[in-house]
Amino acid sequence: MTGNRHTRRSRRRPVVGVVVAALLLGVAAVGSVVAFSPSDTSAVSHQRAASHDVDPVHPTAPPSTSAPSASKPSTTVAPRTTQPSATGSPLGASVTSYVEGREGTVTAAVENVSTGQTWTLHPGLAEATASIVKVDIMESLLAQSTASGQPLPATEQDELAPMIEESDNDSATALWDAAGGPTGISAFNATIGLTDTTPSPCLTCAGFAWPGWGLTTTTATDQVTLLDHLVASNAELGPSERQEALGLMEDVESSESWGVTAGVATGTTVALKNGWVPLQNGLWQVNSIGWVHGDGRDYLIAVLGDGNPDEQYGIDTIGQVSTMVWNALGSS
Repeated sequence: MTGNRHTRRSRRRPVVGVVVAALLLGVAAVGSVVAFSPSDTSAVSHQRAASHDVDPVHPTAPPSTSAPSASKPSTTVAPRTTQPSATGSPLGASVTSYVEGREGTVTAAVENVSTGQTWTLHPGLAEATASIVKVDIMESLLAQSTASGQPLPATEQDELAPMIEESDNDSATALWDAAGGPTGISAFNATIGLTDTTPSPCLTCAGFAWPGWGLTTTTATDQVTLLDHLVASNAELGPSERQEALGLMEDVESSESWGVTAGVATGTTVALKNGWVPLQNGLWQVNSIGWVHGDGRDYLIAVLGDGNPDEQYGIDTIGQVSTMVWNALGSS
């Protein structure tokens, strides 16, 4: 891929480690899912060709494919079960009405970390990841480190901060390969229960100007599951690995800290990753995922949107959804 938005910082950041005492020590054993899917919204999954962090150059055709660091100790969340819609949902009628008035398609998921309850908006829609796949790449590598009991090789360790904090594409490509490419990342995803995420089978894809990992597709629910493995104790990622990952996501460059940070109170911890790309049809894919903790709230959120007329339009949509979720959870 060409045209990275940011040049690398010359420094390499050390592993960040700050202990947060007694942050919501337990996640409920059984969570619930509340889904909102208006009848006039198609449930057909989208398979979009996309990448990110680039100048808006459109390929002729997509390839053919079938705050300081903090780590919150907790227990592993049990499988979620579907329950009837509940009042006070952060993705309820007001959010549904808002996104229906916006161009494009928005799908979202929110999990209350304290209770394990999860809500979804337009569940099941598969969207291109763009740069948010970098969290999946990072977790895949850190899981390998946990399993081996050994730190990552220095060459891989040095690429983590640029990939997450600066959204550096060259670093992402190097680490995608180090994680085992689509085979290695698929294996990790299967282990943690990402049932609707498909890593791109190509890194150099015909008709696509950028690294093919941006063509990975996912759902908002899968992204919340991915985030959950950073905030809850689990067999795949050790405490130090989770702490390192959250530290990097909390230190994203200010120019890229939009999205699920919108509307949150000053002093709130937000660990996030964003992705954005012009699609082959001239419209934009814009995504934001993260963990939000502070001011009486503790939740995971993923908002994915395609069909945006430009990047800023998608950022504005996600920002409003983020603000509405923050407010709703504060009043529940």
